[in-house]
Amino acid sequence: MADLFNAAPTPPLAEALRPTTLDDVIGQTHLLGPGKPLRLAFESGKAHSMILWGPPGVGKTTLARLTANAFKCEFIALSAVFSGVKDIRAAMDQAQQNLSLGKHTILFVDEIHRFNKSQQDALLPYAESGLVTFIGATTENPSFEVNSALLSRAQVYVLKSLSDDELKLLVARVREQQLGHLLFDEAAIDTLVGYADGDARRLLNLLEQTGSAAQAAGTSHITPAFIDNALTLNARRFDKGGDNFYDQISALHKSVRGSNPDAALYWLTRMLDGGADPRYLSRRIVRMAWEDIGLADPRAMQIANDAANTYERLGSPEGELALGQAVIYLAIAAKSNAGYMAYKQARAFVKTDKSREVPVHLRNAPTKLMKELGYGHEYRYAHDEPHAYAAGETYLPDGMPEPHWYQPVPRGLEQKIGEKLAFLRGLDEEAGR
Repeated sequence: MADLFNAAPTPPLAEALRPTTLDDVIGQTHLLGPGKPLRLAFESGKAHSMILWGPPGVGKTTLARLTANAFKCEFIALSAVFSGVKDIRAAMDQAQQNLSLGKHTILFVDEIHRFNKSQQDALLPYAESGLVTFIGATTENPSFEVNSALLSRAQVYVLKSLSDDELKLLVARVREQQLGHLLFDEAAIDTLVGYADGDARRLLNLLEQTGSAAQAAGTSHITPAFIDNALTLNARRFDKGGDNFYDQISALHKSVRGSNPDAALYWLTRMLDGGADPRYLSRRIVRMAWEDIGLADPRAMQIANDAANTYERLGSPEGELALGQAVIYLAIAAKSNAGYMAYKQARAFVKTDKSREVPVHLRNAPTKLMKELGYGHEYRYAHDEPHAYAAGETYLPDGMPEPHWYQPVPRGLEQKIGEKLAFLRGLDEEAGR
């Protein structure tokens, strides 16, 4: 029985196949290729503090461990999810002991963005003193998530998702070392690579599940149908609160603005597939209509609102069709940001301008005293004027020049609006204003 309890657990495939040398690493050739930054850092013989920024499963932890091996350093790993200042101090005590034994320490903090400011500040004196070489890993933009003092002391390296070809190299390595008894259809490999979505760890987990499922089913032939039936295939990578989320929202908005309906549909469905809240997307779609189309096509605002209301009524997945058709319409609609820009300029002006009085002729005069004070006196009722326009009348505060914030574009309905405004300005000139 003692052997049963003392038996070492079998490591998962992702751990068993973790690279032990830099040349074993698949991907990140922009950093690890000959003459590239991280390769040169390894060849320099001197470790330095760094932050590894990239999506999950691209080798951040592996590179940190390889750094410790390459420079013959002790390796202390902390997870920012579970660790606090107390854990940091304990790690520093261990680093001090390592130093007394002639060993330098690399401190690796996974998900460094999860540390708050005080926790990040606690790392500073140790990184500055050289007691440890700090390596942080994050999936979030360190410009926003890592405080500036710590950021200034570390080199940031941006890691990329693995390409399909790189993931297929990983599949070949796994088949050679672990799953050589299985026969994979090429289409099955493509299926696994597609669901891995650039994440090497996810691919290794899928391959491990495939091996276990094949053993349970008593088969050695792996087809796409077998994978679909035997595995739990999660949605594509999608971080609902991080850079990936805002990058895709940005891509959707810019595709609509750029009048590309196919691209707009692609980013919308990517986000829906990844688990984005359709209600959030519907709000953004309404915003796009007002910001980038405006009065060039007022129907766009109505269609965007109707799509949002349709989703509220039908829910998912039926209501998502309305969102899809809304982004198509917005993409092909005439574009104008004239109203948006005019509003921004007006807000900026009012924010910095003095509090100007309402001209007397525009003031409300509900009482006799107000009328005696001249409130509303000589106000011209536009409906009684030719063209329903009081030519030469002013509506801005006294002494304020016409700012001309709103400049309609020569597209869609705004082309007609521009023609009308030009006509009315001509009437003002005739009236001597």
